[in-house]
Amino acid sequence: MSACTTCGACCACFRVDFAVYEMEDMGGQVPTGLAVEVNGSTMRMRGTDHVPIRCAALTGKLGEKVGCGIYEWRPSPCREFEEGSEACGRARARHHLPPLGESG
Repeated sequence: MSACTTCGACCACFRVDFAVYEMEDMGGQVPTGLAVEVNGSTMRMRGTDHVPIRCAALTGKLGEKVGCGIYEWRPSPCREFEEGSEACGRARARHHLPPLGESG
């Protein structure tokens, strides 16, 4: 089981900006209504520009059990995010979770 299904810190830590063509109504897969326009060519996942940050597609409780409501249709920044990466570690630290590979 991936640590991602118990963590979710990245979904509650970073802005998620992506190209407008990834939107469902523009030929992509991200469901219309889950993102807001930043400018004519960039969209942002709802909830990722608020404080506290929490992506509108994130379900569950951080650090316990989480999921992405649009996992199959998530935008490219989410697809490219790497479990265990430096950014993953920063997100986990912001939510008082230990780095992957450490218990605590």
